[in-house]
Amino acid sequence: MTELRVGNTRLTLVQGDITVQHVDAIVNAANAALQGGGGVDGAIHRAGGPDIMAECRQIGGCPTGQAVRTTAGRLPAHHLIHTVGPVWSGGSAGEPDLLASAYRRSLQLAAAHGARTVAFPSISTGVYGYPKDLAADAALETVTAACSQVDLDEVRFVVFGDDDLAIYRQAMRARASK
Repeated sequence: MTELRVGNTRLTLVQGDITVQHVDAIVNAANAALQGGGGVDGAIHRAGGPDIMAECRQIGGCPTGQAVRTTAGRLPAHHLIHTVGPVWSGGSAGEPDLLASAYRRSLQLAAAHGARTVAFPSISTGVYGYPKDLAADAALETVTAACSQVDLDEVRFVVFGDDDLAIYRQAMRARASK
């Protein structure tokens, strides 16, 4: 399964590069200092150009579970939403709530700025070590619940590897059967 409808919102799954998605808002899996880094964050900063980093420096930082907005620089989007997911410490340090908050706050911020389409990476599953299957379930559960509170046409989950694609497909199947 690569698509799921939740009310008026389509949840879609694509394999590819988030930096080339033509959407209103791209979500960046950022670090708390908003200083760029590796993985998705580094790719977004490289593709988007130096204006994004200049705006991030002005903002100064972002707490875990929260989100901030900048322009998207050279990315094919209007907005770039930076959110900070939790570092996995076994699941008993509030990680599930913080991850859900990162997705929810990103959607709220995107919608508040008029976005109708939003693309997400898999937040916290890279160097932050969040188990990918748990993260995919949390992402779909949170986004599904949030779709009743924000008016969006599409929320796109953009994954890079084959393993991530299989994990998200399974999570979408499980969500569809509920």
